[in-house]
Amino acid sequence: MKKCNVCKQEKPGFLYKTREKQTCRKCEFKWWHYYLRLMVRERKLTPLERLSSRVGYMGAGFLVAGQWTLNPYLFIIGFLCVMIQTTVRRQWNLVILQLNGLVAWVIHLIYSIN
Repeated sequence: MKKCNVCKQEKPGFLYKTREKQTCRKCEFKWWHYYLRLMVRERKLTPLERLSSRVGYMGAGFLVAGQWTLNPYLFIIGFLCVMIQTTVRRQWNLVILQLNGLVAWVIHLIYSIN
């Protein structure tokens, strides 16, 4: 039996998170922390997700370089790389957005060649 330092009641040890805790679980419970914890999913990234994330960062770098140089090749490579990242993460609205930019720059490249 331990005495909670908040409610000052004697309670069995299993009602505390750890042996070192002085506050019982009931006194530590806050509904917003519980709600926020339910909304967040903690998980490790798979190797494919890690690789696609790095490719996406590289694509963002190409897009920034394309902004400075207005080179269509940099934009096309950047949109392809970012589209890989968004496809792996299944963010379909962003895939459509990247596809739109890719088509626009391919059309621009075709017209600039002619």
